[in-house]
Amino acid sequence: MPAALSQGSLLPSQTLRLGVWKSPRDSALPAFATGECARDGAQAAADDWQAEWLLKRNCSLAPRQLFLAYLAICLLSLSVASGFWLIGAAYVMPFAFIELTALGAALLLYACHATDRDFIGLRADLVRVECHNGGRLHCVDFNPRWVRVEPQRHDGSLIRLSGHGRTVDIGRHVQPGLRRQLAEEVRWALRQLDAREPQPS
Repeated sequence: MPAALSQGSLLPSQTLRLGVWKSPRDSALPAFATGECARDGAQAAADDWQAEWLLKRNCSLAPRQLFLAYLAICLLSLSVASGFWLIGAAYVMPFAFIELTALGAALLLYACHATDRDFIGLRADLVRVECHNGGRLHCVDFNPRWVRVEPQRHDGSLIRLSGHGRTVDIGRHVQPGLRRQLAEEVRWALRQLDAREPQPS
């Protein structure tokens, strides 16, 4: 599904289609750091990202709205089945229950992944990738100087970030045709951070 774009200031010289490059005057955003990243020694309140990408599923219904829609379908279906039950068509009710159970299972699976997203945050001393999948968080930190950004197999495949023996794949919520753009944006941001890093005298 297409990724939802983050909001923020963009540099005029490099308009990012999928991410945000923040100017120094931008206010800090809320922290995303938890779990494994904090235990790896990274700062827990990583709220000063210079560049960031928030790639998430483009879901039209929130889980609560989905539940209300399912409840309405249940009421309608059971009302119709009850009508047939009253006129002697007893077999309609069991099939209605089977239908609603199957629909409920499918909607539950959908709701579990409705908030799936990937977050990529860059600053001078840290690259953080957070993958939220079905309520589980996988968090990986990299050194910006050593991280590699490359397609997993070809231009339309997932983007792989690797460094110091760690790897993580991103871009599952981005259209295949835009994954190369995502890789180029991350590479561009890493080059900008490296260029701004003070050089030892």
